[in-house]
Amino acid sequence: MHDISPSHPRYHSLLLRDKMAQAYREGILADSALIAHGRGEAFDYIFGEKTNPPAIKAIKAASAALLLAENPVLSVNGNTAVLAAEDIVELASLLPAKVEINLFYRTPQRVVQVEKVLKNAGAKEVLGKEGDDFLPLKGLEGPRSRAHPEGVYIADVVLVPLEDGDRAEALVTLGKKVITIDLNPLSRTAKKSSITIVDNLVRTIPLIINEVRRLKECSRQELEEIVMEFDNDENISSSLDLISEYFKRDEDS
Repeated sequence: MHDISPSHPRYHSLLLRDKMAQAYREGILADSALIAHGRGEAFDYIFGEKTNPPAIKAIKAASAALLLAENPVLSVNGNTAVLAAEDIVELASLLPAKVEINLFYRTPQRVVQVEKVLKNAGAKEVLGKEGDDFLPLKGLEGPRSRAHPEGVYIADVVLVPLEDGDRAEALVTLGKKVITIDLNPLSRTAKKSSITIVDNLVRTIPLIINEVRRLKECSRQELEEIVMEFDNDENISSSLDLISEYFKRDEDS
């Protein structure tokens, strides 16, 4: 990335792309992780690579839900670990919440690598490691059904950045409040989750940290009202309106 000037309009996006490519070369990420990142990058470009009002509203609801939780868990896949490990660790400490590794393409080597990234970022305890006990989640099969008995399995609120749709749906069906971060408002994950933040992970987690700090001064009743007033379908529609506005501007120009 030495040949890319910081004045380049997409400099930060290119830095993230390079970071993902390096993590793939190091064996932290599966090749499909790069495809997922590229898809999100395309949506982020449409959203102006900034956090928009619908996302800000969802971040407030998500922060309130995490503060109300008795057993909050931050579920971390490879992309999340590579892009936001330090922020995840900070948020987990602030709430406090448990951190659990959850990989779609799970191999012992990748689990060890992701654990190392989280530990290097300051995580004191990481669940979902190789050799850890696990219980199957109803509605899922194979490695995707794995849940740590002291983590996602008993969680009432789960933050699952960049989750896949079937697992998000299964977690909701099991009665858990699922918060996801997904730049694609049309994805199955976005539609099935309880609270969907349509924004880039690297912007969202720091904003959640700030909002959690702010909302810690609120009463439980105030937090419950914030969550109750949030309508996920309505908020997703607002994000889709932004996409429509983007293409309308493009047609008019």
